[in-house]
Amino acid sequence: MTYFDPRKFIDDKIEIIKREIGKDIAIVALSGGVDSSVTAVLGFRAVGENLKAVFLEDGFMRLGESERVRRVFGEMGIDVAVYDVQKEFLSALKGIRDAEEKRKAFRETFYRTFSNIARKLGASVVLQGTIAADIIETAGGVKTQHNVLEQIGINPLEKYGFRIVEPIKELYKNHVRLVAKELGLPDEIVNRRPFPGPGLSIRILGEVDEEKLSIIKKATHIVDEELADIDCFQAFPVLLEGRATGISENSSRKYGYIIALRIVESVDAMTAKYAKLEWSRLEKLRDRILKEIPEVTRVLYDITDKPPATIEFE
Repeated sequence: MTYFDPRKFIDDKIEIIKREIGKDIAIVALSGGVDSSVTAVLGFRAVGENLKAVFLEDGFMRLGESERVRRVFGEMGIDVAVYDVQKEFLSALKGIRDAEEKRKAFRETFYRTFSNIARKLGASVVLQGTIAADIIETAGGVKTQHNVLEQIGINPLEKYGFRIVEPIKELYKNHVRLVAKELGLPDEIVNRRPFPGPGLSIRILGEVDEEKLSIIKKATHIVDEELADIDCFQAFPVLLEGRATGISENSSRKYGYIIALRIVESVDAMTAKYAKLEWSRLEKLRDRILKEIPEVTRVLYDITDKPPATIEFE
C-alpha cells in the first residue's frame, strides 16, 4: 500500500487552492461531516476571509445540525451563515418516488440555491468536498452523488455561474479522516459517521413529506444516541415504503410505518460488511423506536453486505 502523508497533502493542497481561487471570493457548503469540514478548513487556511462558509437548512438534516455546525466552527474562529431553504427543497422533491430521480432533483435544487447565494455574496468559486467514492459511484452509474458534476459532463460555470474546486476528490474516507486529524479538527468531526449529501431524503424510500421527515429524524436521533459508543462505519435507520399491521396497547389494530436499521463496518465505503450487533443492543433500539415513535409498528435489521447492496438504500 502506498504511504499517505497527510501533512504533505495539506501543504500541497493549500498552495493549489490559493492558485485556483486567486483573488476571487469563494463559498463552501458545510454539512457537519468530515468531507466538507476538511474542505472548509483547507480553504480558510489558503484564502482566509475570501472564503464564506454557509449551511443550507434544507429540512433533510439531523435534529439540531445547524446549531452544532455553528458551534463547532465558531470554536475554530469560522463564522457559518445559515440559510433556511426547506420550502424550496420539499417542493422540489414533492411527488417523486424514484431514488435516482430524487437524487437528481436534490442536486438541481442544491446548485440552483447555491448559485443564488453565491451571487448575493459576490462569489465565483465553490469549494466542494467531493471524494473519490462519490465520483466512482456516479460515473459508474450506481447512484448519483449530488456533488459530482464535471466528471459526468456538467459544466458548472455554464449552468450555474461558478467554478468548482475539489481539493480532496482523490481521497477515500479513511484518508480524509487522517487529514482531518492532522488539521486538528475535533474528534466529533474526525470520527463522525458519513451522512449522505441529500440527507434524510434518501433515507425515506418513496416520496418525501413532512410526516415522514419527522419520523426519520426522531429515529435517527435514537440510533445516534444508542450507538454512539460502537466502532462502525455507518449506523442509521431507513423509513421503508409501505406500512405494516401492528397491535396497539389496547389491543386494537394499528397500521404504521416500517423502520429498517442499517449498521455496517467499512474502511473506504467501497465495500462493507453488516455489523453483528448484540441482540440486546438491537432490542433496545427496537423498544425505543416503537415507544417514542408511535407511528412505527415494525423494526427490521438489514444484514446485507456491499456488494451486492450499497450502504445507503437509495
